[in-house]
Amino acid sequence: MKETIRRLILGLGADVCGFSDISRFAGAPEGFHPTDIFKSCRSVIVLGTALPKSLYDVAPRFVYGHFNSASIAETDRIAFAAAKRIEEQFGAHAVPVPCDGPYEYWDEANMEGRGLISMKHAAVCAGIGTIGKSTLLLNAEFGSRLTIGAVLTDIEIESDAPAKHICIENCRLCIESCPSGALDGVSANQKKCRKNTYGRTPRGFETVDCNICRTVCPMKYGVR
Repeated sequence: MKETIRRLILGLGADVCGFSDISRFAGAPEGFHPTDIFKSCRSVIVLGTALPKSLYDVAPRFVYGHFNSASIAETDRIAFAAAKRIEEQFGAHAVPVPCDGPYEYWDEANMEGRGLISMKHAAVCAGIGTIGKSTLLLNAEFGSRLTIGAVLTDIEIESDAPAKHICIENCRLCIESCPSGALDGVSANQKKCRKNTYGRTPRGFETVDCNICRTVCPMKYGVR
């Protein structure tokens, strides 16, 4: 059944799919555990879609920001379709979780926000990748290009094996290249990052003005 679900999700257009039983989420902050959304959750199915490599070669203000949003919509589409198919084929409950919203938690003073669950940590639990010094998810095949989504289910599914770390031990490129000094190798100061990264055009359209931590990383495309 596990591999049937994996093939189903990859067939819907996902580039990666992994599984985690609920025990791996024991360290999730209060209010952001999968069971805070769906009390009967026993497993989390994690999926991801990758941005094209060449989006890292162009200015984020013009192209990257738009298609980063497009990848969110595509990931949510796959999670929604997968949840319906899982319910139909296995008679189970399956709850698709939006990968970027609703973005209800907000610490105004520190400009810190959280989604319903941490998707990058869900991906770590499901063996899809590990967290780099940039605090971005790094995957061996797709580097930092994955947009992550999830489906919560009451099916008990065995966890996938944890991924191997690919962040280079002594590399500090992301830390030293960050124009706002938001990185320390362990965490990201969201206030510093947001003030530098996000802007608006004169007409009021939102822009993404920085993705340096992604583009300088030697593992941005994965292990080559």
